[in-house]
Amino acid sequence: MIVRQYEVGSFEIFCYLIGDEKLGEGLFIDPADEADMLLSEAASYGIKIKYIVNTHSHIDHVMGNAEMVHRTHAQIMIHEEDAPNLGSRPSYLLEMFKATPSPPADLLLRDGDLVRVGQVQLQVLHTPGHSPGGICLTMEGMVFTGDTLFVGAVGRTDLPGSSWEDLERSVREKLYPLPGETVVYPGHNYGSTPMSTIRHERLTNPFVRG
Repeated sequence: MIVRQYEVGSFEIFCYLIGDEKLGEGLFIDPADEADMLLSEAASYGIKIKYIVNTHSHIDHVMGNAEMVHRTHAQIMIHEEDAPNLGSRPSYLLEMFKATPSPPADLLLRDGDLVRVGQVQLQVLHTPGHSPGGICLTMEGMVFTGDTLFVGAVGRTDLPGSSWEDLERSVREKLYPLPGETVVYPGHNYGSTPMSTIRHERLTNPFVRG
């Protein structure tokens, strides 16, 4: 199994390559920028990209979708509640981020769904708050938390469609019950370290204490 973390673009986005090297299948979580580098990395492991999984529809996380789809023909997966916003960002935001609109989703996700590449599977946790359709993905002692939970912080809730009450509930009810040793892989490189653990965040995160 391949799990690799890459910081891409100008917004400290963490993209993740998840793959099954034996069967040569993989996916990217939030491949927001630097497609050349990401695809070179996937090729170095013999991985063909089957899916692009977006943790939510905010432009900084989806602005690499169009190029990645063009180059890989991968299918875009996103939670059904964020799918309507995927390619409908206003022109001023596209200009601000120098972004290309995302193609529409190919596959809609719901809480509890399984995403499979080869023999590797990730389970979808619907974690609204930062956005209505925000998700995290869990597998084998790891959780990819998007903009729901960072190292020492949580996602913003001052954006359209966001909710502090929903975010706090998502962290407390969906993430903090995971085993303490679960490694937290966040959506941005905002913390003192690029990853954490559920136990550490329960004990020290100043926004939501366990």
